[in-house]
Amino acid sequence: MKRNHGDGGIDTRGPDTHRLRWRADGRRHIKTVHGSITEARKELRRLLKTADDGKHVAPDRITFAGWITQWLTLKERTLEPQTWERYDRLMRNHVVPALGARPLQRITAIEIDGLYAGLKLAPRTMTFLHVVVKSCFATAIKKKLIASNPVADAEKPAGEDKEAGTVLEEAELLALVQGFKGSSIYPVVAVAAFTGMRRNEILALRWADIDFGAKAISITRSVERTKKHGRRIKGPKTKRGYRTIEIDDGLAALLREEREQHLRLVAGVAGSAEVDLSLVPLPQDALCFLAIGASLTTLRSPNAVTDTFDKRAARLGYPDLRFHDLRGSHATLLLDKGVPVHVVAKRIGDDPAILLRWYAKRTKKADTSAANIIGTLTKGVL
Repeated sequence: MKRNHGDGGIDTRGPDTHRLRWRADGRRHIKTVHGSITEARKELRRLLKTADDGKHVAPDRITFAGWITQWLTLKERTLEPQTWERYDRLMRNHVVPALGARPLQRITAIEIDGLYAGLKLAPRTMTFLHVVVKSCFATAIKKKLIASNPVADAEKPAGEDKEAGTVLEEAELLALVQGFKGSSIYPVVAVAAFTGMRRNEILALRWADIDFGAKAISITRSVERTKKHGRRIKGPKTKRGYRTIEIDDGLAALLREEREQHLRLVAGVAGSAEVDLSLVPLPQDALCFLAIGASLTTLRSPNAVTDTFDKRAARLGYPDLRFHDLRGSHATLLLDKGVPVHVVAKRIGDDPAILLRWYAKRTKKADTSAANIIGTLTKGVL
C-alpha cells in the first residue's frame, strides 16, 4: 500500500503478515507485524503519532536479559551495594530464566502475569520483585527503548505490608527483654527494644558514639555485608538515619556495665578485682557489642545475631517474632503513650508518613482505649 511521503507505507508480505515503513527522528524504520490489514493500519497510525508527539521508540532487537544487564550496570552507580546485589539476585535468579530470551519490546502484561504465577516466593519478596521489574521497564521507557511499561498493566502480586510483623504490648516487650538475660545478645536486644535502632545500626555502634553524661547515642553508622566488599561500615539508610537520641537511666546503666567489661578485658583483670578503669584506654573504634572471642573492633555478624534472636524468641513463646519487630514495637509503644508522631519518627530515623503506615499498628490495649473513649462520647446519646 503506497502512501504520501511522511505517511508511511504497508507492504503485504503474506497471509496476515505486513511490513510497515515510516520515518521518525530523521530515519527510516521498518517493522513486521502479524494480523489483519486493519490491525496493521492501526499500528502504523500509532507509530506515526509517537513520531509526531516526540515519543517514538525505534525497533530494537535487544533481549530482556540484555537490557537487564545494562540496567543493572546503570543502577550500580546509584544503589547501595547491598541493595544492588539484591536487585541482581532477584533478576538473574527469577526473571531472566523465564523471560530473558524474549525481545524487550515484545514483552506483554500477560507475560508478566505468567512470570509472577510461576514463582514460589514469600509475599514480601514477590512485592519487592514487582517493584524492581517495574523500575527496570521504567528506565527502558526513559531510554526510549519501549513505549509503555507492561508491568503497569499486569496484576500486582498479592503480598503483605513491607514492614508487616508483630507489635508487642508493653508488658510483652519487657518480658521478652528480660527473657534474654544471660544471652550473648541481651544488651543488643535491650538497645533495640528501648531505642528503636535498627539491628545493623546497633552492631556498628562504638563506645565513642555514646555520651554517658548526656545519656545520648549518636547514630552515624551501620553495618552492611556484600559479596564484593564483605562486612563493612556504611552510613545509615537515609539522611533521617543520622540522628542523636536520648536513653533512660536503666539502659545507660546497662551500657556502662557492658563498657566496664570491655575495659576489664583490655586491662586483663578479673570482674571482681579492684582497679581504676578510668586509666584504661579503649581504641577509638572500639565497638559496643562483640561476638564471643572477637576483638574490640571486629564487626559482629548481623545474621548470627538474628539466628540467636529467633531461636531464643521462639523458646520464649514468640516463634514468628522478628528482630525488626522490636523497632516497630518501640515506635508503636511511644505513639500509644502519646508521644507526637514527628518526635517518634525522628527518634527511629523514619519519615512520619512511613511511621504511620508501617509501624503504628494499634495494639489490643490501644484499641480498647479507643473504644472506651467512644463509649464516653455515646453515653446518653445512643
